[in-house]
Amino acid sequence: MKKINTAAYMPSEIEVENISEDTIKVIAYPFQSGFAVTLAHPLRRLLFGSTVGFAPIAVKIDGVTHEFDSMRGMLEDVALFIINLKKIRFKIKDDVGRVELKYSFQGPKEITGKDLEHEDIEIVTKDAYLATINEDANLEFSVVIEKGIGYVPSEDIREEIPQDYIALDAFFTPVKKAVYEIENVLVEDNPNYEKVIFTISTDGQIEPIDAFKNSIEAMNGQMSVFNGVFDIEVIQKEEEPSEDPEYEKLFTPIEELNLSARSFNCLDRENIRLVGEISLMSEADLKGLKNLGKKSLDEIKSIAQDIGYPVGSEFSNEDIAYLTKKIEQIKQQRPKDKKWDISMDTKS
Repeated sequence: MKKINTAAYMPSEIEVENISEDTIKVIAYPFQSGFAVTLAHPLRRLLFGSTVGFAPIAVKIDGVTHEFDSMRGMLEDVALFIINLKKIRFKIKDDVGRVELKYSFQGPKEITGKDLEHEDIEIVTKDAYLATINEDANLEFSVVIEKGIGYVPSEDIREEIPQDYIALDAFFTPVKKAVYEIENVLVEDNPNYEKVIFTISTDGQIEPIDAFKNSIEAMNGQMSVFNGVFDIEVIQKEEEPSEDPEYEKLFTPIEELNLSARSFNCLDRENIRLVGEISLMSEADLKGLKNLGKKSLDEIKSIAQDIGYPVGSEFSNEDIAYLTKKIEQIKQQRPKDKKWDISMDTKS
């Protein structure tokens, strides 16, 4: 029979895995069926659309009047120079929204990102290629770096810059990749719960974990518009009770109890793997196990008693919830090829 819920299941687990310097995986679970994509899709959009970055929005090159012009002594025409410039990732050092940088290069020289280092900015892509000039060339140009989010086309920037500058399409977002996968995960014998796995890569202007945090803050900010009008109550996650060191006994695998083969196999067939599962059962529940005879029942009760948590032990509701969750986690994390069986012995 399908369990009837009165509220959506609250996910409780999150893991962050560092793949490389600029790439991470963020894993969250378990979500009720359908809820993972409900969360993941807007977060992905916010990663691209709300993460702050820096980009060149305008350039002025001495002797050049428009973006389709060319410059004597430079291998690239102006259009290709601009394309290369937009590939270089800048980062303003101080909390400033805009800086104007001026450069002058005498040929012959191959110019890359590291040549654009300046006291006001940091070059993230130092090896990115910009242009090559010959021995007769003198390249002087100015570039405006702006702080922003998302993408802004050059026509929207035109009025924000001086008349003698060429406006550039601005790609502010530092997020290069933001994808998610959804997998099923088992919760309380229900395999239809979901796990969402984000893979996030940035260009180095921001740490990927910070980009993920920013997207969550943006989502919370957008949703908060409803709080005042509709008196929305923010759900606080209940704190788990602190772990009692004595509870470690309850997480002992049953194969370590020196049970008879008959008692062990009866528990094993019912997927009872840890001592805590026995202690959380009532005597009636234990008696109801298939093929469990009186001798095996007495043996299991005796061992549970010796451990200090007899069958039918009394726990608070909080402790029952904690122990049930912890036991399920341990059982899920047990390697699939790990054998729980014990060899037959002479006990019965």
